[in-house]
Amino acid sequence: MPAPPPPRNPLQQRGLDSTAMPQPSATATLLVSCQDRPGLVAALAQLLYGHGANILDADQHTDPVAGMFFQRIRFDAAELRTDRVALERGVSEVAERFGMQWRLAWSGQRKRMALFVSRYDHCLYDLLLRHRAGELAGDIPLVVSNHADLKPVAEQFGIPYHVFPITRDNKREQERREQALLAEHAVDLVVLARYMQVLSAELVDAWPARIINIHHSFLPAFMGGKPYHQAHQRGVKLVGATAHYATTDLDEGPIIEQDVLRCSHRDCVADLARKGRDLEKTVLARAVRWHLEDRILVYGNKTVVFE
Repeated sequence: MPAPPPPRNPLQQRGLDSTAMPQPSATATLLVSCQDRPGLVAALAQLLYGHGANILDADQHTDPVAGMFFQRIRFDAAELRTDRVALERGVSEVAERFGMQWRLAWSGQRKRMALFVSRYDHCLYDLLLRHRAGELAGDIPLVVSNHADLKPVAEQFGIPYHVFPITRDNKREQERREQALLAEHAVDLVVLARYMQVLSAELVDAWPARIINIHHSFLPAFMGGKPYHQAHQRGVKLVGATAHYATTDLDEGPIIEQDVLRCSHRDCVADLARKGRDLEKTVLARAVRWHLEDRILVYGNKTVVFE
């Protein structure tokens, strides 16, 4: 007897052509910012259409005070009539004409992030679990720490763990070794997942708008060390967490995401810290995910986050 026909593709069973469906590796995201003026949206749309790109979604924002325009365009490039080099050249020409800052990210080029930790494990565990579950569209080639305490956590997930003990005398030397390691692994993003060290200006400047820190307070309130102690002393009724890009000004970088929860006069410092840990995990995870998905534009000391 002849062999039975192969099972039909589920897309074909619904009357769809699977070969015509956009493939994740063929999509790209274009982010632009510039002074607002007429014709910006039309120029970008016409450019992409002319190259055969199909816009999947587009979001834009205008800051009337700063007079700035921001846009995020995600498009399908599976049927480009040119190639990626020609498309990028076209974007560059439009950007030059309008004075745009721009960034084009291809979905097949996954970002690589290094997690920096000290002794607190909650943010590290959360990010590693989300990564294993496929929630974070990036790779984690290494974890860096100034203590060996969390090495077993990284080992559970099969990720190399590098220890650089830091003292006042060796801080710059150790940071240079860390920078060399990041360069060796082609790291795109550094995530300070409760890394209890102040980074030098040299390290921060090497990754501008590519170092995300989680601070355990609702900035700009309670900057610096022991914010839960400060919050308890003030008797606050809300505690918060803030994810921001690190700059040379401690805890003053562009804010990406924040959240708060209720507390009361009955909460001691330990209670505030316990409640705050849940916020720290979720706020940091959202900020990291948005960065990996190219949803953030930085201007001045602020961000536009396209959700």
